[in-house]
Amino acid sequence: MSLPRKAIIAVSSYNEVFYADGKRTGLFYTEALHPYQALVKAGFQVDLASETGTYGMDEHSTEKMFLTDEDEKIYNDPNHPFNVALNKRLHKASDLNPKDYGLFFASAGHATLYDYPKARGLQSIAEDIYARGGIVSAVCHGPAILPGIKDLKTGKSIIEGKTVTGFTDKGEVELNILDKIKGDKVPTIEAAAASVHAKYSSPATPFEDYSLTDGRVVTGANPASAHSTAEKAIEAFEKVSK
Repeated sequence: MSLPRKAIIAVSSYNEVFYADGKRTGLFYTEALHPYQALVKAGFQVDLASETGTYGMDEHSTEKMFLTDEDEKIYNDPNHPFNVALNKRLHKASDLNPKDYGLFFASAGHATLYDYPKARGLQSIAEDIYARGGIVSAVCHGPAILPGIKDLKTGKSIIEGKTVTGFTDKGEVELNILDKIKGDKVPTIEAAAASVHAKYSSPATPFEDYSLTDGRVVTGANPASAHSTAEKAIEAFEKVSK
C-alpha cells in the first residue's frame, strides 16, 4: 500500500509557567523547526497540528544558546514557511484526516509531558498512520505521546517491547526540573517508557545527538537529536513505502 508523502508534526498545546524563573514551557522551537526542514528537503508536504489548534512557545527555547545563527534568522522571519505553518496554519488534530499522512513526528518541550499523554486527537492520527504501515517518530519529551498510541491489532502501545529513547532523567536532574515534574505527578520519558514495557536506551550524556529506530518507531533524545531523528524517520519511511 502506498503511503502519502505527507507528514504531520505534532506540537504541544500546553503553555504554562514551568521554570523556577517564572518562564513558561511550550513548544521547544528547534524540535519542530529542524524536523520540518529535513522533511521538506526530502520532498514531504508538512502540516503542523496541536490537540487544541493552539500553542505557545517554550520561552527558554528561543534563547541564543539553543539557536544557531540560521535558526535565529528563521525565528525572526515571520514569513518563513515554518513560521507561517506554525502561527497561521496550525491545525486542530481532530479537524484532520489521518489518512492524508504517512509519517507522524512528535515535537517537544517539557510541555508535552502535560498534554501528550491525554492528546487523543494526535494519538489517533498516529494510530491510523501506524496501522497503515507508516512511521511514528518523536524527539526529546515528544515520546510522552507514545505509550498512548495503540497498535490497533493488539490494543497495546506501539512501543511495548520496543527500544526507545527520549530525554533522560539525568538531564532533568541537571536542569533542576525533576522535582517539579514529580511534584506535578507527570511521568518522565523513562518512566513513561517503562509503564508500557518498552526498553529505554540512554545517550552517553543527556545532551548529545542520539536517535534510534526500532521497526517503524523512531525516537531521539534531546534538542540536538531533532534533525537526526527526522532523518531516520525519513529513512524508515523510504523502506516501507517502496
